[in-house]
Amino acid sequence: MKKYGCIGRKLTHSFSKEIHARLADYEYELIELEEDQLAPFFERKEFSAINVTIPYKQTVIPYLDSVSDIAQRIGAVNTIVNRDGRLYGYNTDYYGMKALIERMGLKLQGKKVLILGTGGTSRTARVVAADLGCSEALTVSRRKTDEYIDYDEALAKHSDAEIIINTTPSGMYPDCGSEPIDISVFEALEGVVDAVYNPLRTNLVLDATARGIKAEGGLYMLVMQAVAAVEKFLDTAIPQELAERVFVSVLASKENIVLTGMPGSGKSTVGRLINAEGFSFTDTDTEIEKRCGCTIRELIAAKGEAYFRDLETQVIRDASSQSGLIISTGGGAVLHEENVRALRRNGRLFFIDAEPSRLRATEDRPLSDTEDKLARLYNERIGIYRATADVTVPDMERAEAEAEYIKAKRTELIL
Repeated sequence: MKKYGCIGRKLTHSFSKEIHARLADYEYELIELEEDQLAPFFERKEFSAINVTIPYKQTVIPYLDSVSDIAQRIGAVNTIVNRDGRLYGYNTDYYGMKALIERMGLKLQGKKVLILGTGGTSRTARVVAADLGCSEALTVSRRKTDEYIDYDEALAKHSDAEIIINTTPSGMYPDCGSEPIDISVFEALEGVVDAVYNPLRTNLVLDATARGIKAEGGLYMLVMQAVAAVEKFLDTAIPQELAERVFVSVLASKENIVLTGMPGSGKSTVGRLINAEGFSFTDTDTEIEKRCGCTIRELIAAKGEAYFRDLETQVIRDASSQSGLIISTGGGAVLHEENVRALRRNGRLFFIDAEPSRLRATEDRPLSDTEDKLARLYNERIGIYRATADVTVPDMERAEAEAEYIKAKRTELIL
């Protein structure tokens, strides 16, 4: 029986199993191994082909009978094929990273490139950058060595870098709030490539796109390296059209649908009507009430609005770290940049632009329980809602129509 899979130390949040299921008809296992388990694993050779991820891309090389030219240049292997008991190593990350850079429309010819991190993916990035004609590629490490510069030197002496490639785990789930470097000093920056794919958009990517700089996370790289791996596994060719369809389908299954808008605008109703396959619905106000064991009105009365907002931020951070959700947010969620950033890491924001005449003050919403409060909130927030939205949903007579509008616009964004 043929066996395929991926080995690594921690694979709980890997997308590889889903991607391979879309590309080929075989069982694909996620196999977590400690370092002392590697030797017995390779002695048994009870697999047809495997992928290799952190932290074993270099560790596995001594177990192989043959290593491809590209993998030798990189010094790292992420794909191994068992052919009649002989193990052949390849590096398909190379093809994935090259495909991502080309998809972004980045030109590395003659450019200075900073590569953050020193692991196997960093080595891949260095070879790809060289093959794409960069003038200089500097590897940035936490510790300065003869081979690497450190982050202080990168900021002080290389702020003219035009391309940054992040290969560190900074910003990766569950540490979504971190980022490896402050890009504000890089005035010539043209592109940011981040190998992290979970979340879909790290803070590094969000910082770059906020400045109008081309930036993308590593999901496309992950899919395209998987395409190259399947080709090695099965000795076949995957059509580019299929590869692109798989990427779109994976992105569509992961990217959250986030609903924003005024209290009473119908976010929860619309959210439940969207009915996206495989998605779950969550209402952040409902989750807050579950956590505090009381209504929001009671919570604010007892502990104040500031306490409520802090709890709301925690709930949003937790929900935003997940994939495949339809998230209905509270009316004031987008008032805090931290919340907006968290929601954008894995989602798109759809503002339901309900006309003021449609909104009603209700007692269960203490910040808008009178018509005067509601009108004041609307005037204070309308600009923020529109500025933070990826899509503004126009007021429609039926919630079903708004749900269909969101689904159509989301498809346009993904394609």
